[in-house]
Amino acid sequence: MEPELLYRIKGETAWLTINRESRRNAISREMIAEIMNRLDEAEADPAVHALCFTGAGEKAFCSGADLASTLSAGGDIAAGARHYAQLLKRIGRAGKPLVARVNGPCLAGGMGLMLSCDIVIARDDATFGAPEVNVGIFPMMVGALLYRHVGRKKAMEMVLTGRRVTASEAERIGLITRAVPPEKLDEAVEECLSGLAEKSPLGIAMGKRAFYKMADLPFEEALDYLSEQLIQVIATQDAAEGIAAFLEKRKPVFKGR
Repeated sequence: MEPELLYRIKGETAWLTINRESRRNAISREMIAEIMNRLDEAEADPAVHALCFTGAGEKAFCSGADLASTLSAGGDIAAGARHYAQLLKRIGRAGKPLVARVNGPCLAGGMGLMLSCDIVIARDDATFGAPEVNVGIFPMMVGALLYRHVGRKKAMEMVLTGRRVTASEAERIGLITRAVPPEKLDEAVEECLSGLAEKSPLGIAMGKRAFYKMADLPFEEALDYLSEQLIQVIATQDAAEGIAAFLEKRKPVFKGR
């Protein structure tokens, strides 16, 4: 049998595919640990410049936590919630860019996985929702990300009603980066990943860390912090190479230093 999380390197991208199509790519507790291990592996591999998350098949990108299996096996729900929170934090700390290839409906905990990625490219027939309220619970950890990506009123509507939104609405409210026709999904994702691979890995890592830290700072403090970060980025060899390549009208060769 194939593993429930597929990991492969294609070019300069590490692909992580949730391989549970029969369960609509629901996340198990074991898979959470495996995703974190694979993130560590990809981050340590200098040949990997970007990561891409997706789901197997077309039934769903990810339908959230596999509650049915957890409950039937007498699993510890509290421990599962804490592990899921650790996963979202771990993805948020990734120094390399993460792209979500949304190949179908993205629901509940799958929304957290998707929103943790830096760029989200989805089929234009995909739907998105946080339906936990329909079974008497609430999208707690997902809410922390949802609240930071869309306006308060939209976020509250989604978590209070469980209403699904279309890909076009998701793009409009900032839930995803871009919606494309199903037949254009792979082309759009590959184009994005190829573009990321051409950038300075060090510059991206420093920039990601700075931007996410800046997000929760007061405006003037954010400007002071980012100006200091810019000084550090400019001091790197990659920045010197990038500027030299620009002046010499050639393609830069970044070394990650």
